[in-house]
Amino acid sequence: MINKLRHIFEAVLYKRPVCRAYTTIAPSKQPRRPAKALTGKASIHPANQVRFFSTSEVKDVQIVYVEADGKKRLAAAKVGENLLDVAHENSIELEGACGGELACSTCHLIFDQGTYDTLPPMTEEEQDMLDLAFEVTDTSRLGCQVKVTEAFDGITVRIPDDGFS
Repeated sequence: MINKLRHIFEAVLYKRPVCRAYTTIAPSKQPRRPAKALTGKASIHPANQVRFFSTSEVKDVQIVYVEADGKKRLAAAKVGENLLDVAHENSIELEGACGGELACSTCHLIFDQGTYDTLPPMTEEEQDMLDLAFEVTDTSRLGCQVKVTEAFDGITVRIPDDGFS
C-alpha cells in the first residue's frame, strides 16, 4: 500500500503517467526537477488523495502544553493539524493510543473557558469517549478532534494526570 502511494505521489509530482497496476511508473521524456526547485509541501490525505499546498499559505502558531507534573512545553503547530499530532511532532507526552481514530480517550486535554468557547461543538462519539477519561472537566476535549486555527496562537492546554504516573 505504501509503495503504491509513493508511486502515485511521484507520478503526480513529476507529471508522469502511472501504469494500471500502480506499481511501476512509465518513463518520462522530461528530466527530473531537482528537489530544491519545489516550493511547496505535499501531504497524503487519509482518503489517499495527494494534496499540494504552498508553504507560505500554512501559518505556524505557538501552543503551550502544561503536562500533568506542571511542566510547560512550547509547541509549534501548523494551522489545520490536530492537537494530538502537534504534541507528537513536538515530543510532548500525549498518548493517543488509537492514533487519532476516536477510539480511546488517551489524548484528553483541558482548555481554559475562553478557548473552549471558540471550539466547534463536540460530536456524540467524542462525548462517549470522554466519559472514559480521567479528570474530565466542563472544558475537556480530545486532542485528536481539535484542529489548530490561527486563533490558537499563544493558547495553553493542560494534559491531565492519567492516574498511572
